[in-house]
Amino acid sequence: MAPAAVEELQVAGNKLTQLTGLDSLKGQYLGRRYFNKAFLAEISELIAEAEKGHHAELVVAIERTFPTHLESTRDRALEVYGRLRVWDTPLNTGLLLYLSLDRQAIEIISDRGIQVEDERWVEVSILLADYFKNKQFREGLLAAVKHIEGILAEACPPVDEQFEDKDLLSNEPVIL
Repeated sequence: MAPAAVEELQVAGNKLTQLTGLDSLKGQYLGRRYFNKAFLAEISELIAEAEKGHHAELVVAIERTFPTHLESTRDRALEVYGRLRVWDTPLNTGLLLYLSLDRQAIEIISDRGIQVEDERWVEVSILLADYFKNKQFREGLLAAVKHIEGILAEACPPVDEQFEDKDLLSNEPVIL
């Protein structure tokens, strides 16, 4: 089957699950099954420890059910980026990793102070998607956060003592 036809079938399948509401049930199930308090605390600790090596701030947002007022996951990620004030760091080094469980979408939005090629973020998305396809949600998110923190350590090394050991944004993943 031609790639365009396969993509058309996938889009049609996504629309069908959206219309029936099955996608929101899937997102709720995945959120409760895999993203429990213990795992979220583990992610939080990993972020806190990694942020000691750079001046960037990583925020992880996990959405179980995509809101109906938007169609694009990119638009939703931008909205979450603003609402969580990821942009509000002194050196403009906030980064959002947004996961939409029901839409099975990944978005990474970085502030202008993080000078990284888009291909690096695509690598992270592909890594995470590969794990998620195999239902390895815990391993995938841990690997993605470690990979992101490695990129941030290269792009945003510690620059000033006044920002050292200051956690400007919460390290706890946000469940939406």
